[in-house]
Amino acid sequence: VIGKQVLRSGSSVGAQLREGKRSRSDAEMISKTESSLQELEETVYWLELLVDSKIVKPELMKDLLQEADELTAILVTSVKTIKSKR
Repeated sequence: VIGKQVLRSGSSVGAQLREGKRSRSDAEMISKTESSLQELEETVYWLELLVDSKIVKPELMKDLLQEADELTAILVTSVKTIKSKR
């Protein structure tokens, strides 16, 4: 069940960003990027739950969680940059 949730929310991050790339306005791009951030946060939740429930060893999830943190920082910066141009 958790694996399916990770797949859904994780793949939604990319889908939302792709839609944002093709947006017609800055407002739409911001909305899609913020939606992808929400999906990314959900994905991190599920990944942490895998570790907390001892389904996956923490050391196996370390790099993936770090990458998620880095992606979060990139997306937050992107939203701030777009908003500052408005």
